[in-house]
Amino acid sequence: MPLTERIIDGFKVGEVLHEGGMALLHRASRPDDPTPLLMKVPRMRPGEDPAAIVSFQMEQMIMPRLAGPHVPRFVAMAGFEASPYIVMERIEGPALSERLRDVPLPVDDVAAIGAAVADALDDLHRQHVVHLDVKPANILFRPDGTAVLVDFGLAHHDQLPDLMAEEFRLPYGSTPYMAPEQLLGVRHDPRSDLFALGALLYQLATGETPFGEPQHLKGAKRRLWRDPTPPRRRREAIPPWLQEVILRCLEVSPDRRHPTAAQLAFDLRHPDQIALTARAERRRRDDIVTALRRRLQPEPLAPRRVGAAGRIAAAPILAVAIDLSQTTDELAGVLRNQVQKMLGSRPGARLACLHVLRQTAAAAGDQALRNRHVQRLVELRHWAAPLHLAEGRVTFHVLEAPDAAEAILDYARANRVDHLVMGARENSLSRRLLGSVAGQVAAEAPCSVTVVRRRRVG
Repeated sequence: MPLTERIIDGFKVGEVLHEGGMALLHRASRPDDPTPLLMKVPRMRPGEDPAAIVSFQMEQMIMPRLAGPHVPRFVAMAGFEASPYIVMERIEGPALSERLRDVPLPVDDVAAIGAAVADALDDLHRQHVVHLDVKPANILFRPDGTAVLVDFGLAHHDQLPDLMAEEFRLPYGSTPYMAPEQLLGVRHDPRSDLFALGALLYQLATGETPFGEPQHLKGAKRRLWRDPTPPRRRREAIPPWLQEVILRCLEVSPDRRHPTAAQLAFDLRHPDQIALTARAERRRRDDIVTALRRRLQPEPLAPRRVGAAGRIAAAPILAVAIDLSQTTDELAGVLRNQVQKMLGSRPGARLACLHVLRQTAAAAGDQALRNRHVQRLVELRHWAAPLHLAEGRVTFHVLEAPDAAEAILDYARANRVDHLVMGARENSLSRRLLGSVAGQVAAEAPCSVTVVRRRRVG
């Protein structure tokens, strides 16, 4: 009896929705679960690639450990003793591969898609997983635009045995998007997923993949020494900041890419804050002599063994909220000292300096408000100057909103802030009557919050 229309462990198995190289995906349902379901079954016919079985085992180990909106909800599984399967939530939204019909996409769409996928990768990396097969078919979208990553058969989990690495010497993945270190057998670095996302951004922005569609390992390894054609040479409408982001993702050395997916998402959402380098204006590939030198003297690509979650911890997004209208010089110094201590122990950290400019509906278009916005930006830069941070490591944001606490909370949620620093106001009648902004933020923030106050004497 064919698998379709069978009842397996209470699941009714429907038609095949997708037939991949390593598994089949069936529509599935269960009377007690209204959620649309999907049953994944490995290919096990004679002559099939043995990696199909191993990758299915990896997915069975990884999926039950994952949670959150950026992955399908795990429902059930069965081992190879009978009929192996994984049942999961079926994501009803479209796959990113459907957008490839429309490439090149508008710049705003490229940035929005990239930021959404970077959010999903950040969430995955925090759960100790490197995906290692980021490609259009493996990215789906929920109705609200949330990106969902699927297919964890090639993934690496920091806390689980890596069966793919133990049993196979050749790298597995999708060659148009594979990172250079992945081609050399390195499977633990989350920045490999950022390279793949960079290749995706390149494709969405230009209509071409940066390294073509190599069919063999030898062709794929050319990216170790041959750089891609700069995106702006392929499409003039691409702005310098987007080329900067894409080419940074596509750096051969992981150390020259963004340190985390969250920092990549931050850049895509704040293009005006990106520090441009020579990458932004490139119009040609490196000359053949430079490429041959890299081929004959390749740089070492053996990144220090640090888990996915560990790399995020070493390169967090820090934010400091400064009420410039209330902060005294003494409190400003205390805030700066606290931030400096935190940055000193986290060399990869990024700092966002925030000020909320209280705005009423009547004043929304007031020219005076615009002038205050500029003034506050200048004051934020003045506050941060003694920190001596490199351009690109610190950004400045004046948030116009009627409610300071809500504005800070919205910023922290939208930008995946890891730690927020605030100053406590002095005792005052308004503070006692209306409550503390710092108190509300500390109670509701999605991240750690440090509240500092000036030291009282006597």
